[in-house]
Amino acid sequence: MAISDEDIQKVREATDLVALFGERVPVRQRGRDFWCCCPFHNEKTPSCKIDPSTQLWHCFGCGEGGDVFGFVMKMDDVNFPDAVRMLADRAHIDIVDDRGGNRVSSSKKARLREVCGETCAFYHEQLMRGKSAEADAARSYLGGRGFGGKVPKKWKLGFAPGRSMLVRHLSSKGFKYEEMVEANVAVQRDNGRVYDRFYDRVMFPIFDPQGECIAFGGRVIGDGEPKYLNSQETPLFHKSNVLYGLDKAKAAMTATGTAIIVEGYTDVIALHESGIENAVATLGTALTIQHVRIIARHASKRIVYLFDGDAAGQRAADRALGFIDESMTPEAGKTRVELCAVTLPDDLDPADFVAKRGVDELRELVAGAKPLIAYGIDRRLAAHDLSSAAGRTRAMADALSVLAPIKGSVLAKDYAVQLAGKLMMREQDVLDALAAVKAPRVYDRAEAGDAQQAAQPEPQVEISPAERSRRRFERRLVSLLAQNPSIALEHADSLAQTQWHDPTNGLLAQSILETLAANPSATPAQIVANASAKAPRAAGALTSAGVQENEDLASTIAFLIEELEIGDMEQTLISMNAQLKDPELSADERELVFAAIVELQKSVTAKRAAHKPTL
Repeated sequence: MAISDEDIQKVREATDLVALFGERVPVRQRGRDFWCCCPFHNEKTPSCKIDPSTQLWHCFGCGEGGDVFGFVMKMDDVNFPDAVRMLADRAHIDIVDDRGGNRVSSSKKARLREVCGETCAFYHEQLMRGKSAEADAARSYLGGRGFGGKVPKKWKLGFAPGRSMLVRHLSSKGFKYEEMVEANVAVQRDNGRVYDRFYDRVMFPIFDPQGECIAFGGRVIGDGEPKYLNSQETPLFHKSNVLYGLDKAKAAMTATGTAIIVEGYTDVIALHESGIENAVATLGTALTIQHVRIIARHASKRIVYLFDGDAAGQRAADRALGFIDESMTPEAGKTRVELCAVTLPDDLDPADFVAKRGVDELRELVAGAKPLIAYGIDRRLAAHDLSSAAGRTRAMADALSVLAPIKGSVLAKDYAVQLAGKLMMREQDVLDALAAVKAPRVYDRAEAGDAQQAAQPEPQVEISPAERSRRRFERRLVSLLAQNPSIALEHADSLAQTQWHDPTNGLLAQSILETLAANPSATPAQIVANASAKAPRAAGALTSAGVQENEDLASTIAFLIEELEIGDMEQTLISMNAQLKDPELSADERELVFAAIVELQKSVTAKRAAHKPTL
């Protein structure tokens, strides 16, 4: 592993699982545990339990579970080392890279985050309490857009007064000029003096997926150019892979399976405040493949690009056609991305559309969004005169260019047949034209699916109710022992001797024993993490067992161990009875086997009589 065990444990101890969940979804306490609606599937009743004592979580609805690292890996679709680094960065912990022995320092980025965080607070204070005419104008602008009341506080909106007020404020807080410049909240002129980068603008802080401020966007008040001014690239901020509002939208994306992409800050805020909370925006740049990959981590079903009806929106629509590739075809399987598009009518942007026509009508438009391929074909056809043969021929060539990146797929051929019908042409002629189209170079999406590759499904076999009950007991036992390491140590011998019917349960038991043998003080989270490295579904299995109120945990575990022990003895009886039927068995051997069966049966009967169910 590239990161030391010591650093992993340091990050684990510095991260509170309840707080981590609370940053993504609403969490409520019930007894000693915390519960929430699972962020990984759509549900209305909370079924996801967070245990603060073990720092483990489990969803009883979808079966997912794990520790802090498992949560980040699934939520943000990253591998284990990246999850550790993300949480280390969050906790401002420096970690060591074992591969080269070099320290991967997060202290510089942490300092820049502090600059951005203090800047965000300063701008917000100026908006809420500033007494200048410019601050009044900023409040009037936001009020006119319907962003009054609690909206500025929720989105941490602000006002940049300029006149080096921010630089002086940050200096009073102990920040250096070079830190302000590197965070891009200040600029250094040729004369060497440092000034505020933003002035006389309404400020929209930009947050990373974890909710920390990393950059800003500012809208000029009144006339002036540029209308919007964004932070430049910094060590914290890269426009090509940051989306405005993602920190607030990702939970709704995961729950609904759908993401909505718009073009501006105010559009995102307007949609969220109207109840459409799965909306995000690009930041002064066209949608990139990195954006699509990031969104696809959270929105498993559809990504809907909502284009403004004006000329700029239509240019963006044409650029979006560049994302058509094999990932949109059925052949892509689980990695398929359904990218859809819709254009708002009457040159409206999303914020104006909601204000004039209401959120329900916008929901209908989003629900009726066409797949990007169909959307692109319709746009190309609309640009030609289809009443003439020449116009239809040009339209065919233009529309087939949309299909060029997927020309070899069944989906492309199906669209080509549909196109033939629309243009009143022979299907074979259009199919031949498609085959002749030169496919452009397409984006490589392979790395996007690396973290989502699932283990091969286990073959399905019919099992009896008794066998199903046995495996259920096995799973509950290993789960309870993983969550209670001290009790697991007491029953280590029994765990090692159990004849596991489910191979996965046996693998989990072995992993628990190995972890405790190496570290008798191992925590539940460490046990789950080690098991997850050996079995793909270990985290969900080992966090699945719950304990009822007033339930005696020690008695429950003792009951399960004894139940499995009796089951093993009964299985031995079956094997020995089968051995008696062996025709090659001698009389003396048969007598010995029979005597052993009698004794074992007595033991089973005695144990069954004393064995009282507690489950």
